[in-house]
Amino acid sequence: MIDNHIRNKIKKIKLITKRMMHSTLSGDYLSAFKGSGLEFHQIRNYQLGDDVRTIDWKSSAKMNNIMVKEFIEDRERTIVIAMDTSASLAYGSDATLKQETIQDVAAALACIAHENKDNVGLLLFNNTVHTTLPPKKGHAHLSTLLENIYNQPFMGHTNFTALGDYLLKHQQKNMVLVIVSDWLFDATEPLNNFKTLTKLYDVIAIRVTDSCELQLPDIGYIEIRDPETGALALVNTQTINHFLREQQASIKHFFDRNRMSTLHITAGTAFIPPLASFLQYRTRR
Repeated sequence: MIDNHIRNKIKKIKLITKRMMHSTLSGDYLSAFKGSGLEFHQIRNYQLGDDVRTIDWKSSAKMNNIMVKEFIEDRERTIVIAMDTSASLAYGSDATLKQETIQDVAAALACIAHENKDNVGLLLFNNTVHTTLPPKKGHAHLSTLLENIYNQPFMGHTNFTALGDYLLKHQQKNMVLVIVSDWLFDATEPLNNFKTLTKLYDVIAIRVTDSCELQLPDIGYIEIRDPETGALALVNTQTINHFLREQQASIKHFFDRNRMSTLHITAGTAFIPPLASFLQYRTRR
């Protein structure tokens, strides 16, 4: 059940995303979410002006003539939003928790896809993928997506390996995958399945963080609690800041190594402008 506060928030997000689709992203949405977008149609003779990258050298050798692969556009686009629901998101050093911003970002993405009449699905995960809504279209489906986005408890720990394994087991055609998380994971976790995922799909990582997860004020020793395990620890802020810098570098290396398109949003800040700028940037790639 969605309360009045969430209902009003959803109305505002729908209005803003609709305006964004018809102004900022007018005509650019398809190139922002590329997907594979093409299906093989036939092999034919090369014609002046054909892209040399479409030349099929094996067929050319057999036919003793330059042959090219011809593709047709697949207009059925599928957007799948994978939203992290782990306990680490139930944190905020200010008035806004990370989970609130993550929910709003996921809701905005669902509204954008709906506005473009795309198939849009939802995966909710923590240590497992615990909720799945298959990609569909329509107003009723959008309402179901939004209700699930805003009515989820945040608990457990984040397991990106489990998410990757699930996605590889349940592959979908022409899918754009958007993972919304704080992307806090154990640096020793291999996450090898993401290398395969990024070859199969257009994978977008949206990272929502709290400002204190990037740097703490240098105030000496403080007691902190791990929201996923409940463990308490006494730490020196100078030492923890060194750890935070290494953590940021490790996460960036992971994104770069897997060639993932990334957007960083700080919890509690306006996220629509950076989201619109990010999508505009992708149209110019």
